[in-house]
Amino acid sequence: MKPAAKPYLKIGEVARLIDVSPSVIRSWESLGLARPQRTASKYRLYTDDDVRILKRARFLRKERGLNAPAIVQLLKSEGRVKPTPNGAALAMGSRLRQLRIRRGLSLAEVSKAVGISLGFLSALERSHMSASVGTLRKLARFYKTNILDFHDTAESNNPVVRPNGRKVLEAGPGVRMELLAWGNAVMEPHLFRIAPQAGSGESYAHVGEEFLYVLRGEFQISLEDKEYKLKPGDSFYFESALPHSWKNPGKNETWVLWVNTPPTF
Repeated sequence: MKPAAKPYLKIGEVARLIDVSPSVIRSWESLGLARPQRTASKYRLYTDDDVRILKRARFLRKERGLNAPAIVQLLKSEGRVKPTPNGAALAMGSRLRQLRIRRGLSLAEVSKAVGISLGFLSALERSHMSASVGTLRKLARFYKTNILDFHDTAESNNPVVRPNGRKVLEAGPGVRMELLAWGNAVMEPHLFRIAPQAGSGESYAHVGEEFLYVLRGEFQISLEDKEYKLKPGDSFYFESALPHSWKNPGKNETWVLWVNTPPTF
């Protein structure tokens, strides 16, 4: 008789099974690819489901050449990984609910005025879903504010912002906006991190001017009926009143330094 299979595996055993280092597994865990249980002494214990997801991640890295953010995005789209709201997402959902309640409006009234479904708006307020930049712009315009106000910027501004101190907003699947400075009424700088095939969703327009500089990856932006494809080192300027949409058309994550004036995101 074969011995019964162990219900849990330690990180070293998982590393040998899928042929990656424990440090890679820990980094994937930080992105939500695995959610091991912990013993009283803090040892990680992985289930068979965790192992299956990690094996898939290794395949995508080795055979498809995807980086970690791209792997997470693909596995989420396949339904293998369920997104977990982070602190920024929870803060945005709470902020949207506060804005609505302060105006004495119902979910139905806001959803009708903005042009999104009631269920989707409810899920946003409960931090169960994230919205595209285009949808966030609609909500910001309706509440007579800007997307910057969805960040938690209550702290006083500091001239030095360390990477781990940035304000983060998840603007739809695969779009991460990291605020690089705040408290300035003239300029609003972000680092956009855009997963493969992710983007703004529908086009949008607003008052102001925008400058962007591609740090890594590929970037595609459409202004009215004209399309531009950018690569690392390319910069781009345009007036925000022109309807625009954008996406990452490549296979790896794209990083864009994006500056708006006045603050309108």
